Amino acid sequence: MIPVPSKALPKAAAQRLKQYQASVDTRPNYSARVEAAKSLFSTHNRSTNAAFKSVRKTLQEMCFGVGRCMYCEDAPADEVEHFRPKDLYPEAVFAWENYLYACGPCNGPKNNRFSVISRGLIVDVTRRHGDSVRPPKKGKPALINPRAENPLNYFMLDLANTFEFVNISPSGSVDHDRAKYTLEVLRLNEREFLKTVRRASFSWYRALLRDYDDQISAGNAPKAKEIKDAICAAPQATVWAEMKRQRHAYDELKTLFDRAPDALAWPFPVE
Repeated sequence: MIPVPSKALPKAAAQRLKQYQASVDTRPNYSARVEAAKSLFSTHNRSTNAAFKSVRKTLQEMCFGVGRCMYCEDAPADEVEHFRPKDLYPEAVFAWENYLYACGPCNGPKNNRFSVISRGLIVDVTRRHGDSVRPPKKGKPALINPRAENPLNYFMLDLANTFEFVNISPSGSVDHDRAKYTLEVLRLNEREFLKTVRRASFSWYRALLRDYDDQISAGNAPKAKEIKDAICAAPQATVWAEMKRQRHAYDELKTLFDRAPDALAWPFPVE
């Protein structure tokens, strides 16, 4: 899970979302706004709606790989996901900055689960069946938002052994709790197939980079570009990002990137 690049929504679609949001905001009370948010989003979020066709197209362009989920980076993204759930935050149901593109296996478990930081603690504000419909407690989201911050400031991928995300924030800190919460909610370490595909992607990326270096040395620019394009279009972008970030800890990776320093900027520069 890496930061998602920003991209502006086309002007016509952005204006239409504002109109949709106004239809929610003018409702007389919070409960009515929640119902309107759910109903109107269901009505407008359709393939025949021009604004949401633009929303999906733009979100897909923001995904790494070829339209991969912004959370797990493995499955194709096909669901417009509200970072702040629409039945908790109706004021953001049509907010462009509140949208991510996710796959069902990530969006499903997250669903309306949401927590905030209040007085240094993670407080669950999820509304469950039968709960009264009232505004959630205020606070910074506990879930790490890849559109607003860099998840790799909170955890890193273990490339040497487990291919699980490891919490690197100071123990006992709010950042540590946020990282733990994010990994648990999105089940980024619990799904065994994700760890398997990360391991395979590591081997595949490494082999491609080795081949790229060889093609550059041989002066075969067209083949080298083909390899670069394959790397930039591949799933599991975090694996590639971590190979760049952790290259000094692995002699082979350091040698490969030293031979091809331009690769450090594909498809995003290493920090």
